[in-house]
Amino acid sequence: MSTHKPLIGVPADRKLLGSHYFHCVGEKYLKAIIDAADCVPVAVPAIGAGDRLDKIIDQVDGLLLPGSPSHIEPYHYGQPSEPGAPHDPHRDATTLPLIPRIVEAGIPLLAICRGFQEMNVAYGGSLWSKLHEVSGFNDHRENEADPVEVQYGSAHSVQLMAGGLLHRLAGSETIQVNSLHWQGVRQLAPALAVEAIAPDGVIEAFRVRDAVAFAVGVQWHPEWQVMKNPFSVKLFAEFGRAALQHMNQR
Repeated sequence: MSTHKPLIGVPADRKLLGSHYFHCVGEKYLKAIIDAADCVPVAVPAIGAGDRLDKIIDQVDGLLLPGSPSHIEPYHYGQPSEPGAPHDPHRDATTLPLIPRIVEAGIPLLAICRGFQEMNVAYGGSLWSKLHEVSGFNDHRENEADPVEVQYGSAHSVQLMAGGLLHRLAGSETIQVNSLHWQGVRQLAPALAVEAIAPDGVIEAFRVRDAVAFAVGVQWHPEWQVMKNPFSVKLFAEFGRAALQHMNQR
């Protein structure tokens, strides 16, 4: 019996640390892949598009798009630039062309926060860059003065769509989630189907309608202390099972 485990690619952020650029992946995402999905994570550098993406697709059994302090550059969805906003064009150039190709290849994909927003943009959707300034929506940002445990604590409920994947996993109509985001879905891409909505109407989760494998994005952070949250464990375990199936078929 094989002892191999599925390999999960995790796109990195490109950050200037001191005088040099580094490609960085948050440890909490790696730990969630190991502990809850029972898979092996590997960082994918922000290398941009090109034939190098083919090598990633050939090697991985799943892709996890992590959150990040950076925002997607607005020109990708037809909006004006955001002076002073943190951007990561190298990550944009890597993930946006990679997402539809991963899904088309039948490779499972789980997207979190910025990754959720990347999925929507990659499929032709748009974003609110400052959701808290849009009339009718609540402030979904964390208070950065709070301890990190408070920032990532439960913030609000989400309504799970009846018959959806997340509804089936949860076994309930609502779950409690954390909330640490500035941006939010403005126009949902036609290829995506809503899986969860916040009380103020903000889309909090979706799936790719015609995907042959697991392809889900969530706006919250299920990777945070994943093993202490039963629903987060179920979400990562489902992703891991899909990756294992892909590995076995490959």
